[in-house]
Amino acid sequence: MTEQDHVTVNDPRGPVSNGGGHQYVFYGGPEWMIRKGVEPLRIVREDRVRLADRFVRPTGYRTAAERLVKPGSVVLLGAKPGSGRRATAIMLLHELGGDGDADEEPVRFDELPATDKDKDRGEFSFSPGVGDRYLLDLSGISGDESYAEAQHRLAVYRSQVQDADAHMVVVLPASMAHVPSPDLEPYTVRLGRPRGVAVVTRYLRMDRMSFGSGDLRSVGLQRLFDRSPMRELARFAGLVRTARDSGRFGTDIAGWLDQAMHAVADRADEVRKQMATVRTTAERALLITTAVFEEAPADSAYEAWHVLLRTVGYEEDRETAGFERTDFGASLDSLGVERGSDGRIRFARLAYADAVRSYFWTNFPGVRDDLKDWIGQAAVLRGLTTDDRMNVVVRFGEGSLAVARPDHLFDLVARWAGRAPGASCDPLAVRALELGLSHESSGGWFRKRMYDCVRSGPLSDGLARVLIAACGQGLASTHPDQALVRLHHLALRKGQVGLEAGEELLGLASRDRGLYRLLIDRLRNRTRRAEQPHLRLLTELMTSGRSPDPPSWPDLFLGWEAVFSQPPTKLWNPLVRSWLNVAAADRTREMALDVMVRATHGRPAALHRLYAIACDWASSARHPSRAIVAAVFWQHIDDAQYASTQSTQQPGDGPQTAEEA
Repeated sequence: MTEQDHVTVNDPRGPVSNGGGHQYVFYGGPEWMIRKGVEPLRIVREDRVRLADRFVRPTGYRTAAERLVKPGSVVLLGAKPGSGRRATAIMLLHELGGDGDADEEPVRFDELPATDKDKDRGEFSFSPGVGDRYLLDLSGISGDESYAEAQHRLAVYRSQVQDADAHMVVVLPASMAHVPSPDLEPYTVRLGRPRGVAVVTRYLRMDRMSFGSGDLRSVGLQRLFDRSPMRELARFAGLVRTARDSGRFGTDIAGWLDQAMHAVADRADEVRKQMATVRTTAERALLITTAVFEEAPADSAYEAWHVLLRTVGYEEDRETAGFERTDFGASLDSLGVERGSDGRIRFARLAYADAVRSYFWTNFPGVRDDLKDWIGQAAVLRGLTTDDRMNVVVRFGEGSLAVARPDHLFDLVARWAGRAPGASCDPLAVRALELGLSHESSGGWFRKRMYDCVRSGPLSDGLARVLIAACGQGLASTHPDQALVRLHHLALRKGQVGLEAGEELLGLASRDRGLYRLLIDRLRNRTRRAEQPHLRLLTELMTSGRSPDPPSWPDLFLGWEAVFSQPPTKLWNPLVRSWLNVAAADRTREMALDVMVRATHGRPAALHRLYAIACDWASSARHPSRAIVAAVFWQHIDDAQYASTQSTQQPGDGPQTAEEA
């Protein structure tokens, strides 16, 4: 139900009047708003806007866009890997509009899970609405059995999208071209690869880069533009910007382009050649230290280097006196590392550190545990700024996730979270967890790990606070339903951490009508079992300050129904008083008075309690508006009591007394 200039009730389970009188009887179960089974991924609008600024339309785009405009349309995209097919799918949906403004609730824009393994246990089913937009990316599907499952899922999604007048774009897997489906061919649009030079040009212009068309015509660049996937071209453009901003590679576009091209094409071979000459443990340890701590102070990198040596069990030559050892500067020079005038270290070549880290994580699996333990200590060394520490976390995280070791990153999350003093939340742990959650391949692993943590018994306050922060800052943007579920579990914990999680949970639900309905449903089901923590949360959620604007009266009715089905408690007072205050300030909100009373279903104890609360509220501040609202509320209560006595009175019985009522 939505309420703007009139009242609309979707799928009513009882008598509903949309006329001039008062009748808002929302009887019946909550089935109309339950969503179980599959949880969609929200595609953040800010990311779409940024992509739109840099997007170059491939051939076939106009055909796909024309087909997608029609309500209930489904478009399937066939294209080669690296052609920007996923970005194209997002842009097709984004350009439909529908993000809404201040007075309009936006339609959904979600990515649907392609396989069962992408589901989150206990989450919610696909339930599209008019104008909603969905992306289904099947590009990662491989194997006949997986493709058959994906085809079945696509058929189900397609039917529901068409029935709901929503829109869906599907990215087909190129690897399964040998398994054609005649049923899907009418919906399929073939895309061509965008011109690489056009893509790079767009990126450079968005970065305010000054250049001429002739600057991009070298043979090496043409080879890069013609063969590289779109993601690699985006990385190339980013490296050009980095070369410019660093101030170390000249002042003209030619030098920046040259450095970026070598960074993309040659760095891996250069690292392999260097590793063939760098043979000692100390030298290799300094090489990876520099790659992880690039742009950090030299003294901090020196200390981190020795922490790594101790971690891997390296013993220094104790016969060599301190001044007889090779000095630190000479060690850096021998590895091609510069120490700038600002005292910070960096490789002389652009993006060389990235290639070094990739080499070590790929080719030294036996030391990955040592690298994890090293980072756990070295990231918190004195002398490092907050930015230095965050860079270290991101670099370690990228290396671990690239070799499918998300557990290493989460181990550090737990370690750093445990060191946070008092009621604080460790920023390194939060950053590491957000990095894992945002990873394309490992994000699901981290979401499941969080789910297991919040459902388990022992959990340190520090880790709980990190999980709360990650839910509110990152997960809520991409997987809001899952963030809500995890916060709900955390909010049931005792002590201050539970209260903090509850506040984050209620704030999240209050910002989104769908989440508001979802949380009401979760809480009311548990409130029926008389579980007090759920009743407390539900009561707080149902106050006027948490309600969407305009209020969704069916949702409020269901929530109040659950609250008032329990014996009266002190939790009722702030709930009822908040809505009395709203009604006194805004007469259009007087509907709340009738809905609250009807939610009691005429239970005498509940009606008496509502009456007492209204009396106390009206007398606490003698104001005409309060007297008027209280009188209206009392009249609703009297009507409910009369209806209750009429329904229970047997023929021949006398009227009930006030005491009997």
